[in-house]
Amino acid sequence: MPQLPQRIWSDEDWERIQRGYASRDMDEKWDVFTEGEVVFLHRSWTGNGAYAATFAPVDGGGWRIARAVVERDPERYRGTDDDYDCLMLELVISAIVLGEPASDLRSKLVELTRRKSGAADAPAGLIQHSVLGLRSDS
Repeated sequence: MPQLPQRIWSDEDWERIQRGYASRDMDEKWDVFTEGEVVFLHRSWTGNGAYAATFAPVDGGGWRIARAVVERDPERYRGTDDDYDCLMLELVISAIVLGEPASDLRSKLVELTRRKSGAADAPAGLIQHSVLGLRSDS
């Protein structure tokens, strides 16, 4: 991926990210697991991998994404927009794995999706649910 999220996750966040996230029902769209320092984000219904992000420690503490790849086979993943993929990578980790509200990222997702699709009046909730899905709190 030519663009990467610039966020630095805390050491505590990294510990939680390493535990991953397993979808529990049809409204949850993502499964996330980690092998070593690589975090894999797969679509829950198909099992297809969309992203793989390699994390690296940051001097002074915390972790950041040092490199990432995104699936570009259109039969497995229809995304082709670098801005969208950078945003989704950070949003899935923040909102789904860590359970953060991620309001700013969610707003950017809605704005970017509306602009890309030409559907300026598409409801925000519909956009978020269709690509991000829900997260079980249990």
